[in-house]
Amino acid sequence: MSSSDHQSKKLREAEVAKHDPFAALRFRDYRLFMIGRVLLFTGAQMQTVAIGWELYERTNSAMVLGGVGLAQVLPMIGLSLISGHVADGRDRKRTMLISVIMLALCSLTLAFLSYHQGSIVLVYTCLVLIGVARAFLKPASDALMWQLIPVSVFTNAATWNSTSFQLATVIGPALGGFAIAALKSATWVYVLAAIAALLCFALTVALKEQNTILSKEPISLKALSAGAKFIWQNQLVLAAMTLDLFAVLLGGAVALLPIFAKDILQVGPLELGYLQAAPSIGALVMAVILTHLPPLRKAGPALLWSVMGFGIVTVIFGLSHWLWLSLLMLVLSGALDSISVVIRHTLVQIRTPDHLRGRVAAINNVFLSASNELGEFESGLTAALFGPVISVVGGGIGTIVVVIAVASIWPRIRKLGALQEYE
Repeated sequence: MSSSDHQSKKLREAEVAKHDPFAALRFRDYRLFMIGRVLLFTGAQMQTVAIGWELYERTNSAMVLGGVGLAQVLPMIGLSLISGHVADGRDRKRTMLISVIMLALCSLTLAFLSYHQGSIVLVYTCLVLIGVARAFLKPASDALMWQLIPVSVFTNAATWNSTSFQLATVIGPALGGFAIAALKSATWVYVLAAIAALLCFALTVALKEQNTILSKEPISLKALSAGAKFIWQNQLVLAAMTLDLFAVLLGGAVALLPIFAKDILQVGPLELGYLQAAPSIGALVMAVILTHLPPLRKAGPALLWSVMGFGIVTVIFGLSHWLWLSLLMLVLSGALDSISVVIRHTLVQIRTPDHLRGRVAAINNVFLSASNELGEFESGLTAALFGPVISVVGGGIGTIVVVIAVASIWPRIRKLGALQEYE
């Protein structure tokens, strides 16, 4: 080993030694914010299980069930420009508090409707209002969160954000199903979701006031579209968000898991539960690992290879006829997605000025919401036309092609080093 290689190794070892996996959590306000976020996400996941179970039990209609996600995502997409402008031009903490209390009231209303077997139309009205609340909550809370910590711990914070979300995704549905089974009713699940929202409200109230650089622009088409203009002009951010959009849009194997479980792997509902939990378990494990590793020194290549790997394991899952191999590929898909999520979120936040964070977060939210819903639709449509195997394998290949295209169109992403260089 040469002296320069030996010195580089020593520097890396020193970096690992001084790396603090709990750096972001050392800050009081971020800690309070994350606890509230976990409670709110977990309550929302519990509520999603309760809504699906109750609506299908009452109506036996797949159409009614399918409309649940659509009723919530359409307001988020339709209000994205306005909610982003509000997040940048108004007090973000206050916007978040109003949104969270609105979610609590909607949960209590759902509990009332559940107890009295209220109209399905009123249930859908609540779902639309939940979508409206989330449309304003997401950009305001995302923009506020990054004000609670210094830029030097953004990567660590992005990892904890991913960890909290995956934790809620794993725990929430299990708690929701357990509560319905134990209490013989969905009513109390809505009450628990409301309590979780109120606890989040209390923790948010406890946050110190932030010195925010608010946008002074009056509402106009120019002001509303400022976030989109920034993303279009910032090639690294555009490349990262493009990868995010198409990876979710094309890699929608999870939407077809019931078909794979029953017709291809020929297993029962217990194994289907394992398959559905596998991506979240992989993502959670990887997020915990990332918190204990120093920031990536070559973030661009890591981002491209993680999304490329996501496409490869999706192809293998689509071709698999063995349960153990399918489970392994789903765990790996969640782990690889966790790596790309942390890099993308850190990059976007470091590159975005504070006065534009709300509008950029709103557009990013649309990318995620639209790609999730459209991804499920794309998977279902191609599965109906060509079969589930071709749908999943084709989506995985499409993801790989998108990575190659992004690396070719925006070559700077291939050379992106440590994200902290962009502080």
